[in-house]
Amino acid sequence: MCKGWMWLGLFVICIPFTLQAESGTWQQLFNGKDLTGWKHVGPGSHMVEDGLIKSKGGMGLLYWTGGKLGNCTIRVVFQMRDHNSNSGVFIRIPIEPREEWMPVHYGYEVQIDNEPEKSNEDDYHITGALYSLTKPLAKTGKPGPEWNTMEITLDGPHTVVVLNGAKVTDYTEGDPVPERKFDFEPQRGRRPLEGYIGLQNHSDSDVVFFKEVAIKKLKK
Repeated sequence: MCKGWMWLGLFVICIPFTLQAESGTWQQLFNGKDLTGWKHVGPGSHMVEDGLIKSKGGMGLLYWTGGKLGNCTIRVVFQMRDHNSNSGVFIRIPIEPREEWMPVHYGYEVQIDNEPEKSNEDDYHITGALYSLTKPLAKTGKPGPEWNTMEITLDGPHTVVVLNGAKVTDYTEGDPVPERKFDFEPQRGRRPLEGYIGLQNHSDSDVVFFKEVAIKKLKK
């Protein structure tokens, strides 16, 4: 992927796109026009519609190809099409995804689902929780069509999720987690300090819109 071109003698070379966010400065990963910098794996798709990323079908993953992220805050602004929908923001994916299940078992999913009880799940599966791993400190997910702002801070082994101004998750690698209840829940174990991030498309009945995905490096 190129962000520009440079003449070098008689040749033209491609300048690769890299993430160069400065500390304290937000850098947008979604340009509001197309999916430049993003790639989809698995069933379903994502598309840009009226300046928003829209999920379709699934289960699949749209991931940012610009490299692994760590020691940063990721801001995601999203909206459920219906009163409730299912999606998620994936973090700490150890290698570039090639299919949809590897990120589930080797990264973390910051869940988007305000009503997990309707799928026979519990609070460990609610918006802002690390899916099936952490119990929410608050329940602040807004139903569609209201907009939600989620900020996920990756500070070394520490993960904090703030949803609509309230802290929902505060987790450090090695903290105790419950045993798996379903075969679709992630395998337990530590995740890397840095990893790829992605947006989940869950099913035909779960449509979620994203209008902002941005990153701000932590000041160290």
